[in-house]
Amino acid sequence: LEKADDKPGRIQASVDRGIGWLRDHLVGPVATAAVKWRYLTVGIAIGTTLLAASTVAGGWLKFSAFPELDGNVMEARILLPQGTPLKRTEQVVRQVTAALARINKKLSPEQPGGQALVLNVVTKFNENTTANETGPHVATISADLLDSETRTSRINDVIALWRTESGEMADVISLKFTESQIGPAGLAFDVRLTGRDLGELKAAALELTDWLGGYRGTSNLTDDLRPGKPELRITLKDGASTLGVDARQIADQLRAAFFGTKVSEIQRGAESYEIDVRIDPRNKDSLSDIDNFTISQSDGSLIPLTAIADIQIGRGFSRINRVNGQRTVTVQGDIDATITNANDILRDTSIKFFPKLAKRYPGVSVSLHGQNSEAQKTQGSMLSGFILGLIGVYLLLSFQFKSYVEPLIVMVIIPFALIGAIVGHIVLGLDFTMPSMLGFVALAGVVVNDSILLVNFIKHNHGDTQSVVEAAPLASCARFRAILLTSLTTIVGLMPLLAETSLQAQILIPLVASLAFGLVATTVLVLFLVPAIYSILDDFGLANID
Repeated sequence: LEKADDKPGRIQASVDRGIGWLRDHLVGPVATAAVKWRYLTVGIAIGTTLLAASTVAGGWLKFSAFPELDGNVMEARILLPQGTPLKRTEQVVRQVTAALARINKKLSPEQPGGQALVLNVVTKFNENTTANETGPHVATISADLLDSETRTSRINDVIALWRTESGEMADVISLKFTESQIGPAGLAFDVRLTGRDLGELKAAALELTDWLGGYRGTSNLTDDLRPGKPELRITLKDGASTLGVDARQIADQLRAAFFGTKVSEIQRGAESYEIDVRIDPRNKDSLSDIDNFTISQSDGSLIPLTAIADIQIGRGFSRINRVNGQRTVTVQGDIDATITNANDILRDTSIKFFPKLAKRYPGVSVSLHGQNSEAQKTQGSMLSGFILGLIGVYLLLSFQFKSYVEPLIVMVIIPFALIGAIVGHIVLGLDFTMPSMLGFVALAGVVVNDSILLVNFIKHNHGDTQSVVEAAPLASCARFRAILLTSLTTIVGLMPLLAETSLQAQILIPLVASLAFGLVATTVLVLFLVPAIYSILDDFGLANID
C-alpha cells in the first residue's frame, strides 16, 4: 500500500496496454454485436456444440474406456490340451523364450545407452490366469522390460514382435501374448454367449472369434469352452437290463478295478493300514484291457463288458461355465489402441454380425461385457453425480441472486464447455475416455466462476444504464480483465500435467485436457454468450437489473 502511488513497471504497463487494447478493440465491439444479434449468437453457439458432439457420435473422435498405458511387464500364457505331458510344455516354453531372446538381441541396441530391453524372464508352470486351469499343460512366461519412460519401443510393438517370432505351434490351444495386468476398464472384448446346447455355443463362439479376428489390431481372441481329456463313453445295449445289470453296477465295478476300493483296515501297533484292491498295473495299461473286462453279476457269473455295452472313445469339455444357471461361453480378446477402437468394432459387429448369428443359432443369446459394460456403469454413476452437483450449484446461486431464473444464466455456459474439451482431445491426439468425462464433470464447477462475475456486474454495477441490452456489453468490457486472469491462472496451473510424460500421469492427461481446453472455450464464450442469453431473457421479462 505504501507504493500504491508509484508508477507501474515496464512489464506491468505493457500487459495493461495489451489488455486494454483487447478490451476496447475486440471484446467491446464483439460483445455489442453479440447482444444486438443475440438470437443468432445463441444459435451459432448451439450449432457449434452439436458439431463438436457429432465428432464423438460419428467416430471421428474415438471413445475408449481408459487411455492406453504403456506398462513394463508382458506375459506369454500357454495352454495345451489337457493330458499333455510336462515334457511337451517345456519344449513350447523353450521355443517362446528363445523367440524373446532374439527380440531382445535385436532391439536392445536401439535403447538409450544400448541397455538391454528385457531385464528379467520368469517361467511359471502350472499357472495361466486366463485359462482358469492348472496342470502340466499350462505355463506362463513373464518378462520385465526397461522402464517405459526410458525405452524407445512401445510394449504393444514388442508383444507383436514376440508373437510373430514365436510362430505357430500346431498342438497349442492358446498362446496369449499380453501385458501382465488388465486395465481398470477390463478386457476390450468380453462377449457372453448363453444357451442350452454346448455344440451350438461352441460353433457360435468360433464364428464370433473368426469375425473379430478379421479386424485390424485385434489379438488374443479365445473362448473358454475347451476340450477336456480323452474319455471312454460306455452306453448300455438294448436288453442289458434283462441280465440284471444297470449302469451304476458297471460304473462301480470299473472304478473299483482301475482306481481301487477299500476292503478292510488292519491295526498294527499304533498304526492302522487300509487295504485297497485293484487290478494289477500290467492289466490296465492299454485300451484293449477294457475290451477284456468282465462284469460280475449278483449270482457271481461273469459277463464280458463288450457284450452288454457299447464303448466309444471321445473327448468332453474341460469346463462348463454357468451364469445365473445358464450355460455360458465367453469370447475374450485384446486390441492395439493405436490401430483400432473396441467400441467401433463392437458397434460394427452388433449391426453386421449379431443379427446373422441369431438367425443361425436361435437358441444362443449375446451380451456384451468388459470395457463396454464397465464404461456404461461408470457413465451412469458419473451422470448421477453430475446432476447432484448441478442441483447444488443452482441452489447456491439462487440464494445469492434471489431468483430462480438468473442462476440458469450463470449455468448455461456449462454445456458449451464441451466444445473446448472435444477440440482439446482432437488437437492433442487423445481418445475421449472416462477420465475425459470426469474432467468435464469437474469443469462444470469451475466455468460458472466467470459467469458469476459477469452476471453480478450486469445486475448490480451497471452504472447509469437502465436496460439489460445496454448493461450486458459494458459488463463484458468491465470484467474482461478479471475473467481473463481467473481463467488463465487455472489453465497455467494445469499445463505441467499436460506436459508430463510419466506412466503415472498418463491416465490424468485426458482429465486435464478437458479442464484446460474447456476453460479456454468458456472464457471466450462467457464474454459474448452470457450477455446475449441475459438479453434474450430480458426480452421475455424474465431478467431485470437493480
